[in-house]
Amino acid sequence: MIQSVAFIGLGAMGYRMAAHLPQHFDTVYVWNRNFEKAQQHATEYGTQAVELQHAVQADIIFSCLPTSTDVEALIAPLSIKSGAIWVDCTSGVPASAKHLSQQLKVQNVDFLDAPVSGQTIGAQNATLTVMVGGNTQAFEKARPAIQAFGQLIKHVGDSGTGFAVKAVNNMLLAVNLCSVAEGFTTLKAHGVNLNEALDCINASSGKSGVTETVLLQRILNRSFPLTFALPLLAKDTGIALDLVREAKLSAPVIALTQSLIQASSDLAEKDSDFSSAVKMYESWSKITLE
Repeated sequence: MIQSVAFIGLGAMGYRMAAHLPQHFDTVYVWNRNFEKAQQHATEYGTQAVELQHAVQADIIFSCLPTSTDVEALIAPLSIKSGAIWVDCTSGVPASAKHLSQQLKVQNVDFLDAPVSGQTIGAQNATLTVMVGGNTQAFEKARPAIQAFGQLIKHVGDSGTGFAVKAVNNMLLAVNLCSVAEGFTTLKAHGVNLNEALDCINASSGKSGVTETVLLQRILNRSFPLTFALPLLAKDTGIALDLVREAKLSAPVIALTQSLIQASSDLAEKDSDFSSAVKMYESWSKITLE
């Protein structure tokens, strides 16, 4: 039985994910580098803001940080409760998951890489997709806690495979985003009504998550709400390209897409949403998608 749960990293996703845990568990610890945010979470949701060393005495420890490097640096000096399960929801590097899994075995701690998909609305509504890599028994033990914020939860393989699925998923998002930017720029150049064209495409074989939600809700209305930062998408596409190279495969679409997303991130304003990658295409074509 899970007696206590901790959540480390209360960013845009983590803050909302952790909010569901007190509905299922009596003891929920939270910690954030900006500790005032942890205290705010405790006031708002009934969690307990504690010091980091206290948080890692929980039975299930969630983390959701920007990069695997951040997670490794966080874990390095800690003495974690023996028998605990560390569930890392960061969009991380598969090799890092394998390393941490081996490292934490010394403390009798299981490590699961469990990145999530569904953006902040999914975190808010507890409808996230969670792709989990690692020990099967540890996964089954941690599943009740993951279910607090996850709707579709899949164990996809050994340590590192959860991160791999997440990286490829986000690469496919990037491929769709680039192709939609190019396709709809071409349509507008030919005088096509973009909203009417979008209806046609979403009822046809060219539809994707980008055409069904991102284009209408973020781009054509020029809102670009920040829910998933463009530099984080660039990081994830880089991880996907590294996986291709490690397997000694040829993937020209992935390679080109990664270079385009990285370029758009380098050119973007600070705190840009991933959807603002289309602005690079607009600067090239002098055509605005609206």
